[in-house]
Amino acid sequence: MKQESNIQRRKSRQIWVGNVPIGGDAPISVQSMTNTETTDVEATVAQIRRLEAVGADIVRVSVPGMDAAEAFGQIRKAVSVPLVADIHFDYRIALRVADLGVDCLRINPGNIGSQERTRAVVDAAKHHNIPIRIGVNAGSLGKDLMRKYPEPCSEAMIESAMRNIDMLDAENFHDYKLSMKSSDVFMAIDAYRQIADQIDAPLHLGITEAGGLRSGTVKSAAGLGMLLMLGIGDTIRISLAADPVEEIKVGFDLLKALHLRSKGVNFTACPSCSRQNFDVIATVNELERRVEDITTPIDVAIIGCIVNGPGEAKEAEIGLTGASPNNLIYSDGAPDHKVQNAELVDELEAMIRRRVADKLAKDNDPDVIARDA
Repeated sequence: MKQESNIQRRKSRQIWVGNVPIGGDAPISVQSMTNTETTDVEATVAQIRRLEAVGADIVRVSVPGMDAAEAFGQIRKAVSVPLVADIHFDYRIALRVADLGVDCLRINPGNIGSQERTRAVVDAAKHHNIPIRIGVNAGSLGKDLMRKYPEPCSEAMIESAMRNIDMLDAENFHDYKLSMKSSDVFMAIDAYRQIADQIDAPLHLGITEAGGLRSGTVKSAAGLGMLLMLGIGDTIRISLAADPVEEIKVGFDLLKALHLRSKGVNFTACPSCSRQNFDVIATVNELERRVEDITTPIDVAIIGCIVNGPGEAKEAEIGLTGASPNNLIYSDGAPDHKVQNAELVDELEAMIRRRVADKLAKDNDPDVIARDA
């Protein structure tokens, strides 16, 4: 069986974004952000629903003006996933979306002016039981910090974070989480590692402006993977110049790789070589496309030959080992039946869906629920 994660997570206090717990012993949540015009309600709702379909726990929506705030109210009514409103500078927008049902405010107290404005936002957050996300970004540090430090650095980010935290603490408000983002992997890692020892607030991880689908995935996996291995991080976003749906997929793939969370089909597949008895790449790509709607955890191994195939197949719930003239399918570690190349994808998809259906039926079985209770 697959090894469980032995990562010891940093102890953080827990907050709630809608019905999603962040921090404490809660699962690490995966989120993304819409890239549609918020005032285009139909397009934004459609994108949020696509994100929900692949398992997004939380979705952030940019709210740059009052027209977008009013549109946000319509969006909030049309979807069920918790929504974070991304706000800069104008505290009145925060007050409006708080009334319209936002689940979290992404707003930096230091960017909205006086302590009185911060107090107004905090009062609204307290009234509606809404947490705040403080978002520190190496690319948008205050002018005085840029005068103090010759260039963006982790020390400047930490000073910015503590200033914002102090403003919330002054209002006796502790229902917040913090992000320390940079496009530089090493700077982000250093900032998160330092701040993790200074506060107990939940931490939102991200490598900002990481790049396109391939390069951004690599940078995010390198930075976030190291932090997660250290036990740092309570919620993550993979920032890609790509379809936001890909951010959710990569986020869950990263957590699955570290055995921190299981959601959907976890494929183990060989890179293929001249020993393969079927087209491994085409098989895996087609299967991933067909079963991307599945969110129930299940391990599937697809190995092209008999060298590594049996060993990997025995460790998966469903396994495939390439052989000649017919390939061998394993079920729960035991050889089950053989299948020809032309039938591979259809047969594996059917097996996966049957296994998922059995799991869901078991989860909803009253006898099982009563016994587990």
